[in-house]
Amino acid sequence: MKLAVIGTGYVGLVTGACFANLGNEVICVDKDQKRLEVLEKGKVPFYEPGLPEMVAKNHQAGRITFTSNIIPALQRSDIIFIAVGTPSRSNGQADVSSVVDVAKTIAKAIKAMKSSNGKFKVIVNKSTVPVGMGDIVTKILIDSEVSEKKFSVVSNPEFLREGSAIADFLNPDRIVVGASNNRAFNVITELYRPLNAHILFTTVKSAELIKYASNAFLATKISFINEIANICERVGSDVNEVANAMGLDKRIGRAFLNAGIGYGGSCFPKDVLALMHLAREQGYDPQILSSVTEVNDFQIDAFVGKIIKTLKSVKGKQIAMLGLSFKPETDDLREAPSLKVIDSLVKKGAKINVYDPAVSENSKKQLNYLYFADNVYDALKNADAIVVVTEWAEFKEIDLDRAKKLVKTRIIFDGRNIYEPKKVTEAGFKYIGIGR
Repeated sequence: MKLAVIGTGYVGLVTGACFANLGNEVICVDKDQKRLEVLEKGKVPFYEPGLPEMVAKNHQAGRITFTSNIIPALQRSDIIFIAVGTPSRSNGQADVSSVVDVAKTIAKAIKAMKSSNGKFKVIVNKSTVPVGMGDIVTKILIDSEVSEKKFSVVSNPEFLREGSAIADFLNPDRIVVGASNNRAFNVITELYRPLNAHILFTTVKSAELIKYASNAFLATKISFINEIANICERVGSDVNEVANAMGLDKRIGRAFLNAGIGYGGSCFPKDVLALMHLAREQGYDPQILSSVTEVNDFQIDAFVGKIIKTLKSVKGKQIAMLGLSFKPETDDLREAPSLKVIDSLVKKGAKINVYDPAVSENSKKQLNYLYFADNVYDALKNADAIVVVTEWAEFKEIDLDRAKKLVKTRIIFDGRNIYEPKKVTEAGFKYIGIGR
C-alpha cells in the first residue's frame, strides 16, 4: 500500500519504518529540514535499538523516503497517518493544534486533486488525541468542501514502549481500529494483516479513550506500588517481596509493580493529565487519577529528602548520578525524574557528575552545568554519594570493589531498587533504596 506518515518523531518514524519493512511504500513528512537531512543519510535523530538499521535498509531499498513537501505526499497516498505531537498545555489539556493544521492541509491536498484521480483516503490519527478529535478532523474536511465519499477518519492508537518499539510494533498484544464504517476498517485490517495480530474494531471515540485509559492504568500501578513502598519503609517490610507475591496473582500481574522514584517520559505524565482535563470538562472529578499524579510528584521529593537527610547537607557535595533518561534503552529526557532530582540538588548547592549510556549531544549542550562522565567509573571519582535514577543494565553489574576505591563516601541511593541491599552492604557501602 502507499502510505504517508506526517511527523517523523518517535511514533511516526517507528510506524513508517515498520510498515516499509512489511513491504509498503512509505513517505515520511516533516517540516524540520535538519531532521530530514539526518534521515536521508540513513540515520535516526534519537536512540531506539534496531531502528537505524531498519530505516537504512528500507531507505536503500526505496520503500521509505523523506520529504518536507507534504501536498504531493498526501495526494499519492492511500492511507495517511497523522503522527504529530500533542504536548500538554499548562492546564493539562492536550495541544492538538498540529493535528488541526495537518487536517487542514489534507483537505487542501484532496481538493486540489482531479476528481478522476481522487482515490478514497483513510486518514489515521496515530497521535494521542482527546476523545472527539476524529469528529473534529472530519468536520475540518467537510467544512473545506471535501466529500465524505472521498475519505474516512480512523483512530489507531499506538502502544509502543521506548526501547522495544520495533518488537512491540511487529508483535502487538492487540491492534485497535476505531472506525465509523467497514470500508475504512477493512483497509486498515489489510494493512496490518502480515502481523497476524488480534484486531479490535471499535467506535472512533472508544479507540481514542483506550489509549488514555491504558496509559493511565499503567501509571496507576506505578504510583500504587510506590505508595506501598512508602508504607513498607515505615513498617519494616520489603516492597520487592510484596510486589513479587502480588504479581503472582493472575488478576494483578507483576508488570509495572517496580517501586522507584516515579514514572516519566512522553506518555504517562501527559496522558494522565489529559484524561483528568477531559473528565473535568465533562463535570467529573477524577479522584484516582489526581492521586496518581500526587504520589508520582511525592516520590521525587521523598527521594531527594533521603539524600539530604543522609548527607546532612548537599552544599558543595559531589553526586555521581547514574542515568538520565526516563527509562533504559532510550535517550528521551521528556519528564524524566532525573531532571527533577538534579534540579533540586543543584539548587541546594550540589555538584553533579552524570553518566548515561545513551545521552545525546543536544542534551549535553542543554545541561552544560553538569559534568558528563565517559563511563560509570569516571562518574564515581571523589563522589560523596552514588545516586541511581535509571535502571540501565550496565549499572546493575557495577564492580563494587572498584567503585569503593573511587568514591569519597560509600553511600548508594538506589532510586530503582536495582541492587540487592545485602550485597551492597557486604561490599562496604551504606544502601538506601525505595521501600526496603
